Amino acid sequence: MVMATGAVSMASHLQGMRSLAHALLWFNVAAWLALCVLNALRAALHRTRFFADFVDHLRGPGFFAAVAGTSVLAAQFLIVERIDRLAVALALAALVLWFVLTYGVFVGLTVKSEKPPLERGISGTWLLAVVATQSLAVLGALLAGPAGPALRLELHFAALGLWLFGGMLYGWLMTLILYRYAFFRLTPHDMTPPYWINMGAMAISTLAGALLIRGAHDAPFLQSILPFLKGFTVLYWSAATWWLPLLLAFGVWRYVVQRFPLRYDPLYWGAVFPVAMYAMGTQSMADVLSLDFLGFLPPIFLVAALAGWAVVCIGWVAHVAARVLVRTSR
Repeated sequence: MVMATGAVSMASHLQGMRSLAHALLWFNVAAWLALCVLNALRAALHRTRFFADFVDHLRGPGFFAAVAGTSVLAAQFLIVERIDRLAVALALAALVLWFVLTYGVFVGLTVKSEKPPLERGISGTWLLAVVATQSLAVLGALLAGPAGPALRLELHFAALGLWLFGGMLYGWLMTLILYRYAFFRLTPHDMTPPYWINMGAMAISTLAGALLIRGAHDAPFLQSILPFLKGFTVLYWSAATWWLPLLLAFGVWRYVVQRFPLRYDPLYWGAVFPVAMYAMGTQSMADVLSLDFLGFLPPIFLVAALAGWAVVCIGWVAHVAARVLVRTSR
């Protein structure tokens, strides 16, 4: 929810819809605080189950949403409100979470004695680790702008390192996911909305690359590898674009051919984020590379993201209201 709302807010800001961007920012603050409280309560009241999820192959990678959501909220404060100090505090929190989860989750999954087969152990949720890494790269590039000359170089270098590592991690994980697609049976229950993160991970990588290109004039080492930055940014954008028709085809297969029921599921937020991030990444790349002919794409995908966000939000409200009514009637 926080990732999707933040991406829609920032994409709206880039398209000049400032009032909507501000409203979504404060909605996101409330959602982020509520999720922090709920996770803290779950960790306190259901400690065994909470920490068992860290080493669960399907649930463990989902914790990276906490990193990405916190980073996206920090980026919102930088882009929409320009509140640097709060953004820095959130960035530090996201960095600590990323370090704990990256080594906690992956070490735990590696050393556990009982492991599921590949077809029951991997999903698009694993790519949240890539999104979390690239969200920190985006933050580093954004924070480098208002930073002092010395710190600016360190932030740009950290952003570059995270951006490159995120791309490498995507290659590792996507190899396993594509292998799972091609060589194991898929059911409509398997093709969950987080598979849209296949595209979203590349979209946020495009945004991070565009920000590094924009900051190259302040960092000589970035200037020296500028053709490399531009090439990989276009590569990431091309990969994100390639995924779009395929994911739409998967959706037709799931809901039309297999007649999977379309009802609210929190996982649908994972399909909104990539669409909004594609709008934002495309806009940023087009600006820094002077690709004006791509200017028609960001407004189209922003409208799609806004529509998706509204539908999922209405579904969420209706779902919560229905559960409250059921408990009240009891």
